[in-house]
Amino acid sequence: MYVENANRAARTGLITPDNFEPNPKNPIIASFFRNIGHSDQLGSGVHNLFKYSKYYSGKEPELIEGDVFKIIVPLDDEYSFDAQIGKSNPVDKTLISVDRIADKTLSENERKVLKYLKENGVIVSKTVKEITGLSATSSRDLMKKLILKRLVVAVGEKKNREYRLTQK
Repeated sequence: MYVENANRAARTGLITPDNFEPNPKNPIIASFFRNIGHSDQLGSGVHNLFKYSKYYSGKEPELIEGDVFKIIVPLDDEYSFDAQIGKSNPVDKTLISVDRIADKTLSENERKVLKYLKENGVIVSKTVKEITGLSATSSRDLMKKLILKRLVVAVGEKKNREYRLTQK
């Protein structure tokens, strides 16, 4: 994604979280909107761009300050953890190895879900609740964690959503 905007630059060059210094064009108005809750801390968007860009592309964005301010955010549908949601192609069962299920970094409930998926190929939210004993909200959070760890993909929308193991 590429965005340009006219700018009154305080300096020129690449912006990173390490060298970024917020410079409001009108500090009084910026302070007013921040105090009444209609804007975030000045510069928080830069930190969020660098943080969340990694989830969607594995790469860092480029912010280039000059007379024209440019933002280049790399997007990669194949990399994105939520790219699989809504795809109708079921994921193949040549999946996760049993030694990964025994991984010590996984919680007991994560291991239960992965073991169930290894044996059955697919799981729905109701089954996650049953095998873990968690509430609906906690079950969804557990599945989100497994998706973020790239162990599970979600297929389908809302009530018809199924979870499957990712391909090796």
